[in-house]
Amino acid sequence: MAFSAAAIAQNVVEVRQRIAAAAARGGRTAGEVTLIAVSKYVGIAEIRALLEAGCTELGESRPQQLWQRAEVLAGADVHWHLIGHLQRNKVRRTVPLAAMIHSADSPELIAALDQAATACSLRIPILLEVNVSGETAKHGFAPAALDPLLETLPGYRGVEVRGLMGMAALEGGLEAARRDFAALRTLRDRLLGRVPEGVSLRELSMGMSGDYEVAIEEGATLVRVGSALFGESVS
Repeated sequence: MAFSAAAIAQNVVEVRQRIAAAAARGGRTAGEVTLIAVSKYVGIAEIRALLEAGCTELGESRPQQLWQRAEVLAGADVHWHLIGHLQRNKVRRTVPLAAMIHSADSPELIAALDQAATACSLRIPILLEVNVSGETAKHGFAPAALDPLLETLPGYRGVEVRGLMGMAALEGGLEAARRDFAALRTLRDRLLGRVPEGVSLRELSMGMSGDYEVAIEEGATLVRVGSALFGESVS
């Protein structure tokens, strides 16, 4: 389904207004929250409309789609975020194209990212994905695994840990989402006291179209919004 550039631009304005209002409710400013426009279900024309509307941080769930779109839009003012699961056999091609990997979900993947980035003389920003809801279908570190993981991170030179990423439970609505987002923020705040040199936990990537306002109220600095920018038929 195609979406008009005018409708997308208006949706961007409305989402940014909602971001600002949610940030204010949480005692912050809109400038402390980055909108990641999730473009995985739309085409190049819609992505160009997003860029024209000022959305230059774009999120893709599938590495192959990120590769293809980065090639088509080479030279455009766009920063690609890989927000979905990343298999190690797709790391080498993804690292040079991504501004940030939100889904570093295992020690093995972090090591692969480090190796690929070092080979390219890059330092790739990553977020540690946490399975804060505890659902078996979700990827991510168990919250208790982060304490020992932090101790290993200074050994890497090709990755730059910027924070945590998490998703709310599939069931339970906004109440459950708020609980999960608050749990991720609380975990981050606890870990701040023992973060090793060279590691930052400033960023919290949490919240999607149905719950990004709650996520911002609970401390999100990055929100991943798709359907709210295009219409209810896109998720």
